[in-house]
Amino acid sequence: MKQLTLNISDNKFNTFLEFIKTLDYVEVPEADKKALNELQGSLNQVKLMKEGKIEKQPAEDFLNEL
Repeated sequence: MKQLTLNISDNKFNTFLEFIKTLDYVEVPEADKKALNELQGSLNQVKLMKEGKIEKQPAEDFLNEL
């Protein structure tokens, strides 16, 4: 089996993922789907922070949550 790395626009990611799951010759393991969705959510948060749409969290607060 071959692997391919793709760069997909944030706003098209979920649509693309749903499309490739319909292809009988493409395998998307469940663990990878969950990880991809979590990563996508994190990337969306970073994008919103850069655009100033959500407030950034101080590093100290982040570390205290761990």
